[in-house]
Amino acid sequence: MRFVEMGSSLEPIPITSQKHDPAWKHCQMFKNGERVQLKCVYCGKIFKGGGIHRIKEHLAGQKGNAATCFQVPSDVRLMMQQSLDGVVVKKRKKQKIAEEITNLNPVSSELGFFDNDVNTGMELTGVSDAIEPVSSFLVGGEGGMGKKGGERKERGRGRGRGSVTSAKAVVTMGSGMLLSGGKRTNDHIHMAIGRFLYDIGASLDAVNSSYFQLMVQAIASGGSEVVVPSYHDLRGWVLKNSVEEVRNDVDKNIATWARTGCSVLVDQWNTVMGRTLISFLVYCPEGVVFLKSVDASDIIKLPDALYELLKQVVEEIGVRHVLQVITRMEEQLICAGRRLADTFPSLYWAPCAAHCLDLILEDFAKLEWINLVIEQARSITRFVYNHSVVLNMMKRYTFGNDIVEPGLSRFATNFVTLKRMVDLKHNLQTMVTSQEWVDCPYSKKPRGLEMLDLVSDQSFWSSCALITHLTNPLLQVLRLAGSKKRPAMGYICAGMYRAKEAIKKELIKREEYIVYWNIIDHWWEQNWNLPLHAAGFYLNPKFFYSFEGDMPNKIRSGMYDCIEKFVPELNVQDKIIKEVNSYKNAASDFGRKMAVRARDTMLPAEWWSTYGGNCPNLVRLATRILGQTCSSIEYKRSQIPFEQLHDTKNCLERQRLSDLVFVQCNLRLRQMVDKNEEQDPISFDSNNILEDWIKGKELCSEDFDTLNWMAIDPPSDNARLLGTSDSEIEDLGAGFDDYEIFNRVKEGEEENVESM
Repeated sequence: MRFVEMGSSLEPIPITSQKHDPAWKHCQMFKNGERVQLKCVYCGKIFKGGGIHRIKEHLAGQKGNAATCFQVPSDVRLMMQQSLDGVVVKKRKKQKIAEEITNLNPVSSELGFFDNDVNTGMELTGVSDAIEPVSSFLVGGEGGMGKKGGERKERGRGRGRGSVTSAKAVVTMGSGMLLSGGKRTNDHIHMAIGRFLYDIGASLDAVNSSYFQLMVQAIASGGSEVVVPSYHDLRGWVLKNSVEEVRNDVDKNIATWARTGCSVLVDQWNTVMGRTLISFLVYCPEGVVFLKSVDASDIIKLPDALYELLKQVVEEIGVRHVLQVITRMEEQLICAGRRLADTFPSLYWAPCAAHCLDLILEDFAKLEWINLVIEQARSITRFVYNHSVVLNMMKRYTFGNDIVEPGLSRFATNFVTLKRMVDLKHNLQTMVTSQEWVDCPYSKKPRGLEMLDLVSDQSFWSSCALITHLTNPLLQVLRLAGSKKRPAMGYICAGMYRAKEAIKKELIKREEYIVYWNIIDHWWEQNWNLPLHAAGFYLNPKFFYSFEGDMPNKIRSGMYDCIEKFVPELNVQDKIIKEVNSYKNAASDFGRKMAVRARDTMLPAEWWSTYGGNCPNLVRLATRILGQTCSSIEYKRSQIPFEQLHDTKNCLERQRLSDLVFVQCNLRLRQMVDKNEEQDPISFDSNNILEDWIKGKELCSEDFDTLNWMAIDPPSDNARLLGTSDSEIEDLGAGFDDYEIFNRVKEGEEENVESM
């Protein structure tokens, strides 16, 4: 066993839930001898004094008492600035109220009679921050009205006719419940919500829905006059109104298809009962809409029947609007998709890029040495996440961060989690060399000793780091392909180039990197040959103008193929070719200094709309291509009655369920862009995708008596999210001069670095 010496004498201190200032979520607390120090999670600067207010000034960029943090996200900086502004406003507000109170002696006298009337059902409640947002009449302030403790101690009842508490009190009517602060009220509400969710068996992440907060706000705004809807209301007029509301949104989306074009997404999955269902979604730059769900159990193995189904959907949407139909890589869907493209020459069939990438990652994980490292890493996480004492200790040393992270798929999760563990390597090493670990009874168990060996083994971490370097670029492409925030078509080709380039640079020797390249090319073959991806690269000014030398023939040919497919008029094709030359030469507005700067900052479609005014035909084609996705869209299908819909025999009830599914799917798709919640890895809501990383090979029978989920510490407010930021696009960089990547030279072939 080898211990790793850690140079720092700082001891991490968990930040408790009693710390309410928003700045606590963006710093970490350490004990250095007898002193407590705070560290910015973004730039790492340590503050030896000044408290949380100084950290807030540091994050807000307020000069004077603290140096400015230049790595803090802009939204966090704005929040800190608003928080500091709020403190100033509150101080002024308190001063103004204090001045007014001195003139309120008559009012104080009138309120004084409550001193002896404590059982009337009428109570004086001290003003608290928790209820400040409810009414502008209530006087708010951090920690109440009083300074330090003098006035706050007199919150309960007045202590004299002229008491300050009486003058500042708010009269509330009640029937036995003392609402002397927000906490008791909130606890009561939270318990009521919890009982309801437990009773109906709903997924607890239902509270992450944006509509949950809107519902709570709507109920609160109604006060005591709220009448809850009945069962018949919810399946009657409420559902009817919801259908109309969603249909209006969908119709607005449909109205843009003629201008932007769209992609048909074929989403196939198997239900618990063994049914094969297919949902049809339509993607365009304005958003994704759900069209319908079909029970394909009887036809899923029949390419001809699948072709007829796809053909029917495309005709319903409008052939002239559809640029591509995206399916998974199942053989029968490939056959149906290719036949569809033959029937409609104006569209492409395309394999789902995210599915292809997942298959690549699956084959990477099957390589013997990578599989061994994954299993070693899993032995650590399984031990940690099956013992509350060890889990709590780990969270303290990682400042609330988990050492597992769910990816977009089960295979992506393997490599995302390895990356997370590498990021937290020093935290884990600090933990297993601490006195707290030595004193922990679990550290002496076989799995605890195994964890100590692995965490202290530099060769294990070197292997983890190498795997991370090989797979991070592919994970980046996977995030691009499945992005809900921006169309991926202009980036997917460059992303795959960068992935292969990174592997080549990491391994250097051709006999080593060609192993991984062959896996990539095997599953990405259809995408390498897809003209849409090539045209997306060609039309992205960030990449087009950074290309040194002649553009590879495959990229140019892909662009020309798209012109012929999407523009049937010969005279318009000729105009586009002339406009392509203007683009190539950066002529007219394309060469403006603003346009040159914007190549790296604007989305490609926006760039064309802004600077392509002299090339209207090419602009229309470019914006339609660059506005498309490369993958099917993943959304939560739980609690949506798909199976019940296809089981129902009554025609009227089937129609009602069809409308309900239509509403549920589109509501979930509507809010997907802004959702980025982190779940508890061991919760049953995220269990499936992380199961291999948190389950033991067998039940922990020897420890069963000591297992206690209630002993797990609640999530820390100051955990710094170690997940990827939204900077994948910038990371793709510029410069594409390795022709071996474009030409896909395979093992045994002669290398050809000449432009094709």
